[in-house]
Amino acid sequence: MNQKPTDDSGAPDASDKVSQDRQILKDAQARGPGATLGAWVRLSGPGWLQSAITLGGGSLAGALFLGSLGGVSMLWLQLMAIVMGVIMLSAISFVTLSTGERPFQAINQHINPALGWGWLIATCMANMIWCMPQFSLCYDALDKNLLRDVGGLEPAAVTAPLAIAGGSTDSGSTAAPAAAARPAWLTKLVVSLILLGAAGVMVALNARRGLASRFFDILLKALVAMVVLSFFGVVLSLTFKGELNWLEILAGFIPDFRQWWEPTGKLADLLVDLPEDARDFWSKMLVKNQSEVMIAAAATAVGINMTFLMPYSMLHRGWDKTFRGLARFDLSTGMAIPYVLVTSCVVIAAAHVFNATADPAFLSDDPVVMATSPIYASAQGNLVKRVGGFSEGYDQLSPAEQKAEQQQLAAKIAALPAAEKKVAASLVQRNAFQLSQAIGPIVGNDKLANYMFGLGVFGMCFSTIIVLMLINGFAFCEMFNRPDSSGLYALGCLVAGVSGSLWFWVWDGPSKPWLVIVTSSFGAMLLPIAYLTFFMMMNSKSLMGAEKPTGWRMVVWNLLMAFAVLGAFAAASQTIYSKLDKPLEAPIVLSILGVFVVAVIAGFAYKAFARPAERASL
Repeated sequence: MNQKPTDDSGAPDASDKVSQDRQILKDAQARGPGATLGAWVRLSGPGWLQSAITLGGGSLAGALFLGSLGGVSMLWLQLMAIVMGVIMLSAISFVTLSTGERPFQAINQHINPALGWGWLIATCMANMIWCMPQFSLCYDALDKNLLRDVGGLEPAAVTAPLAIAGGSTDSGSTAAPAAAARPAWLTKLVVSLILLGAAGVMVALNARRGLASRFFDILLKALVAMVVLSFFGVVLSLTFKGELNWLEILAGFIPDFRQWWEPTGKLADLLVDLPEDARDFWSKMLVKNQSEVMIAAAATAVGINMTFLMPYSMLHRGWDKTFRGLARFDLSTGMAIPYVLVTSCVVIAAAHVFNATADPAFLSDDPVVMATSPIYASAQGNLVKRVGGFSEGYDQLSPAEQKAEQQQLAAKIAALPAAEKKVAASLVQRNAFQLSQAIGPIVGNDKLANYMFGLGVFGMCFSTIIVLMLINGFAFCEMFNRPDSSGLYALGCLVAGVSGSLWFWVWDGPSKPWLVIVTSSFGAMLLPIAYLTFFMMMNSKSLMGAEKPTGWRMVVWNLLMAFAVLGAFAAASQTIYSKLDKPLEAPIVLSILGVFVVAVIAGFAYKAFARPAERASL
């Protein structure tokens, strides 16, 4: 599982692939920058693993909802998040390749065992939780995109909107199911187990040396390339049609921190002329949703489990100090560039289709016509609240009286101004299939758009399943301090995969990408553990020894890492603050936070008292 890196001076062994790669790098460096770049391209790998997990359901959902809510004005967020991630992943890569030590053991010995165990446990939890939306979206892509022309995996669920002319709803609900709302669980289980088996085969290939491992790298690169090309094609088509304002898009990469507490972009413009009560209602709702999506988008750029993957994937390959430049190149080209391209393209496409706009039926002032809009049922809950909701004694009314009240509400909703309806439409929790339908006219062919988007979503999520399982395998080996145990590695992979394959017992909502938004807030609270730990590792003389950067290099490292650490703590603080008004979540979050803080303090105290004794025993 883990090969101890050798010293730079070690002679290459013809039978050792790692020694051959090391010699390739040394020879290339001797020939100059061009040859070195060529060697880096040839030998890259761990960065593509990072890209395979970064470009998953979290990235898709975050970008989709960022575009829907903020238009292109929020493009800066994911760019900043990935820059922070590359900084910290470069830091842990530098530490790992310089020392040759396994990070978990190094943290426990040189920094703080509470930070080490917190990092490992949080990684395992994140793997199991984040695996669920990946399986969910793979199923959705097969059902609604790739297999749609042959009937999909299950009959489509039908939802009846609020009764308007002759219909009825159950007591007080805003939408009543007209047919089975969920496909059979058995179908979902079978499909998920097939996906699990296929992912398991790919993980097994990565665990083997030689040709199998190389095939794994090539396949991951192909999946990432497929994702990039699918979404890039959509934006390219929009550009050729002259439907994009590139000055506005470029301006969206400029950070605007007011978006954490104010509506932004075109939606903010729509609110300006509304009455005060309407403006307050939609502003609060927009800010709440914006905050959740921004946190999720930042957390899914580089999750805490990704910080575990990078160093161990390098150690698994036998990389050492010679490979430090390759590691930075790998992160930039294999992870950061594909991530920025794909997420920006999804944000741009979603903004063009969904931000501050709605279909003609939804904008109609006729309640019967408005109810025919494909998004009416999804937007209905917020619209009912906007017009006052059902009366307090609605449950005790007769069916005829309930129907009359429903019709009154529907009429009030239809009478709302177009600006409010456009805001409500932008708040709808869209799914990937709705986006693929919407871009049909853009690419000129609904079927082609359906397949393009379906392949992109499936590729993103399936590659992420593979890498989440792989990370959990590494984590289980470290948990029991048995880095070469194939049994523990397989067990860790299986635990993550099985938990993900049971997604339908946890979440089966109509907007499956929103599951990622929910789970990502959990990841945002954990990320500072890793970032703070890596900052301390880079500054630890006992760990780094002679390899510790000095002078201006240390100043640059610390400034960059401090920027990333502060950003991670800001996102975590915002997430925790958002949980304080939730009676079920607040006690759990605060209790875990309190226990962890106490454990970290105790860990530092233990290290402070243990070190004098250790020195005395030398």
